[in-house]
Amino acid sequence: MANELTKILVCDDDADIAAAVSIYLRAEGYEVLCASNGREALEICEREPLSLLILDIMMPEMDGIAALTALRGDTESPNCNLPVILLTAKGEDADKVLGLNLGADDYVAKPFHPAELVARVKSQLRRYLYLGSRVSRPEVLRCGGLEIDPDTRAVSVDGEEISVTPTEYAILKLLMNEPDTVFSTKEICQRALRAGAETYGAENNVAVHIRHLREKIEIDPANPRYLKVVWGRGYKIDTTEMNGKG
Repeated sequence: MANELTKILVCDDDADIAAAVSIYLRAEGYEVLCASNGREALEICEREPLSLLILDIMMPEMDGIAALTALRGDTESPNCNLPVILLTAKGEDADKVLGLNLGADDYVAKPFHPAELVARVKSQLRRYLYLGSRVSRPEVLRCGGLEIDPDTRAVSVDGEEISVTPTEYAILKLLMNEPDTVFSTKEICQRALRAGAETYGAENNVAVHIRHLREKIEIDPANPRYLKVVWGRGYKIDTTEMNGKG
């Protein structure tokens, strides 16, 4: 169960969605407040100590983007750096990207199961508690729109979380820890593959893992932006295009 002081604000103009989410959150021990538009949410943020905000984008009076902008801009507010999870319409990629650029921490596309949202809430609260208690944590690794969070082992591209296997994650993390450094297949085997994987044929498997990674993180795997091969030498995460040199 959550700490009884953990207070979450759910802001959605759809009363049924707000009620369903509230039921699931309260079942986990969280205290829940509700608002029906961005203006109400900001008023609550002014007077209530909160741990997290769930914010719908499409709402009357003041939408979620405007409310998020106002919240992040009010540096005097104790809730200025509050974790924010956006609720977005399915397919509204522009809203997702804009929200993340404005300081949202995560998003969930409608329709969703409340249990999925609760899982996202728990993840964000863990991060928030790390920061609040000043416990050191690994920094997020970034290359353009490609990100790895070593704390949660989450991989995302342009704000969209993708699913990778443990081996794929280990390889990608190795390459992103030292961008523009070329790693041979042997080095990748020794430093990234899981224990017991360094057997006969493992080096050949690296190419397979790289191909699968490209299919997941690249818009055009045949012309990758991030994960590139250096013929005769190995593989690297390339930052040339990100730095405007290519």
